[in-house]
Amino acid sequence: MKFTASIVATLLLAAPAFAQAPSMDATLQALLAHPKVVKTLDDIRADDARALEEQKRITEIPAPPFKEKVRAEYYLKRMQELGFKDAAIDSEGNVVALRKGTGGGRPKLVVSAHLDTVFPDDVDVTVKEKDGVITAPGIGDDSRGLAALLSLVKAMNENAIATVGDLLVVGTVGEEELGNLRGVKALFRDHKDIDGFISIDGLGISRVVNQSTGSHRYEMVFKGPGGHSFQEFGLPSAIHAMGRAIAKISELRPPAEPRTTFTVGTVRGGTSVNAIAAEARMAVDMRSNDTAELLRLEEKLLALVRQAVAEENARWNTDKMTVEIKLIGDRPAGIVSLDAPIVQATQRAVSAIARGPRVTFAGSSTDSNIAMSLGIPAVTIGGGGEGGNWHSRNEWYKPTDAWMGPQNALLTVLMLAGLDGVTRPALAVRQK
Repeated sequence: MKFTASIVATLLLAAPAFAQAPSMDATLQALLAHPKVVKTLDDIRADDARALEEQKRITEIPAPPFKEKVRAEYYLKRMQELGFKDAAIDSEGNVVALRKGTGGGRPKLVVSAHLDTVFPDDVDVTVKEKDGVITAPGIGDDSRGLAALLSLVKAMNENAIATVGDLLVVGTVGEEELGNLRGVKALFRDHKDIDGFISIDGLGISRVVNQSTGSHRYEMVFKGPGGHSFQEFGLPSAIHAMGRAIAKISELRPPAEPRTTFTVGTVRGGTSVNAIAAEARMAVDMRSNDTAELLRLEEKLLALVRQAVAEENARWNTDKMTVEIKLIGDRPAGIVSLDAPIVQATQRAVSAIARGPRVTFAGSSTDSNIAMSLGIPAVTIGGGGEGGNWHSRNEWYKPTDAWMGPQNALLTVLMLAGLDGVTRPALAVRQK
């Protein structure tokens, strides 16, 4: 869809009548009627093929957990080529570039995508294509977000789009697995003046994350004396103690609402089939959309682990079995109200770009968790296209209407940060 005058007029007439924040509707209409915005939207679509090649190129740069440096250096180079001469890699490994607005630095809106993947060093990340489907580990998550962010910035710069608020453009580290959101935690530690946060992660633009799923992850290490399975039979076994704990955990019944879940994700231990295990360990993941429910589940689960150790000791009339419990992941829960300007802006942008589909609001664990937990308005939006088999070596992507991702981001950003001389920022400056 080229944003010709007739198309823009149709969009303005067909714009949905929202019950709240009528000024947001007026802002959207002013943006869609502005020639420079129309040209930028068209340029984003024209950039679609180049953005897809960029997505493939990023995918083939491995970025395992805690080893994102090579991809970060490439992303920094691309940011500098787009005009961010002062872009830099911060102390945590994030790529950070500031696009100054005309309003003296506020409001400040972060637009981000994450650099890391879930795949270790030995995974082949070569991109393959067949019948219009692209496959490669990480091709969608989050190579698409990174490419969409570059396409957005490229079009804004080439059309001299001047926002009122500042934009902090960021490629973050540590979003996946045990990265524990270390990149955004550092970002908010080092930048106290952030007023809003957008993460481009996922694909379809009609799904917007306005609720962060909290999670606690633990490693439990069971330790005992160990010994020969026959000669020293009668000693407690670390594997048996862990087995008791897993059996107890499996019987937990968390509430369906708010959605609360658990799993024992990995187990390992022992040295030989004919040895009483001296050590065994497991990793446990607990999640909930509600902090109170997450804490209740955590309390119950940890108590069951300790109970299992006590029962293993009692079975053999000893006190030699112990367990070390270590928190290895902490992602806070949070929610942004549906009537918040950042959610309203995203809703209107989706309706304008995709011409009216209903927006689905969802909970998930993304970089936005940290902002939400701090009371900072945040959403996670899709980068465009279709895909599946996330976090697998068979991850796939189809660039169906992929340009809608950066187009959606453009309108959302402009509504929130304001277009100089045309609209005021919908994003409020936070009071300290």
